[in-house]
Amino acid sequence: MPDTTTDTSATPAGRKRLVSGPGLLLVWLYGVMVVGAVSRSAYQISTEFGRAPLAYGLSAAAALAYAFITYSLVRGGERARKAALFCCAAELTGVLVVGTWTLLRPEAFPDATVWSEFGMGYLFIPVILPITGMIWLRAKR
Repeated sequence: MPDTTTDTSATPAGRKRLVSGPGLLLVWLYGVMVVGAVSRSAYQISTEFGRAPLAYGLSAAAALAYAFITYSLVRGGERARKAALFCCAAELTGVLVVGTWTLLRPEAFPDATVWSEFGMGYLFIPVILPITGMIWLRAKR
């Protein structure tokens, strides 16, 4: 009788899965952040862009980073893992730079971004998520 078991550690294309176990929670959290950041930036850019273009542009950049990381995690494979790892590092850099900038020069940001004050408006998830993501992605090597 042929073996009908399936290997759940790889995707149909033979890519290594990145969304098993805690990775599934990571994808879910990034997905929530995509929805939050896209919604916020789309509304702000379409209605109030002249008021705080830097802040709204940074929120849109955060949304793109979250979307790319979510896609890479779902896609799986070594190339996607490396791309997501790089993007998590870039995201963390952005959070730290913007977070510090908003504390030192608050007048530069008439309105908050997703990364303002290290993501305080989002329960600090924007600073915790890339760290957690990098730890998970390094463990999945």
